[in-house]
Amino acid sequence: MVSLTPESASIADYLAPSAVVDSDHPAIDALARSLTATASSPMAQVKIVYEWVRDAIAHTCDIQAVPVTCSASEVLAQGHGFCFAKAHLLAALLRRCGIPTGFCYQRLVFDDARPTRYTLHGLNAVYLSELDRWMRLDARGNKPGVQAEFNGDDPLGMVFDHREQLAFPIRPHLGEVDYPTLYTQPHPLVVTALQTHPTAANLLAHLPAAL
Repeated sequence: MVSLTPESASIADYLAPSAVVDSDHPAIDALARSLTATASSPMAQVKIVYEWVRDAIAHTCDIQAVPVTCSASEVLAQGHGFCFAKAHLLAALLRRCGIPTGFCYQRLVFDDARPTRYTLHGLNAVYLSELDRWMRLDARGNKPGVQAEFNGDDPLGMVFDHREQLAFPIRPHLGEVDYPTLYTQPHPLVVTALQTHPTAANLLAHLPAAL
């Protein structure tokens, strides 16, 4: 597990809305309230919201969708997004719940058949007040060979082992990297890529390879 380095010492910066993480959008507010209405703790809120974004919002490639989404409200309206965009939605929903949430990135091999081609992968880290630490969460969406989970407290109070279970464990021997910086807002390289390439095929051909 990577040791995260927060970009900002102010926890408030991990709660702030922005044009991309538009946690102040009415649809984001309504969904955050609805999802967490019966949550008994911040940990339960994280689990509910994370699993909803992971499972209810499709990964663009998994459903062969054409448009590229970027802002949290856009991802919610379209019902799909690349990993980066799903991370924008998860952050917006959790921030609306008052849970500090940041952005993390990995450099991964794009295709094992082409081990020298890399791509960025986007995920989140949330501040768990009950544990007094940050934990990374990957809302990319599960599929055969990909099984990301939140190993925290469930809504019934059962305590798990709090280990990260991400979609893509890093393989250092292939040059894959966990970037340690915990960003307050999505990285400009990512936002530019999502906003510049309007179709999934075009974005796949121009994904950022490294920070």
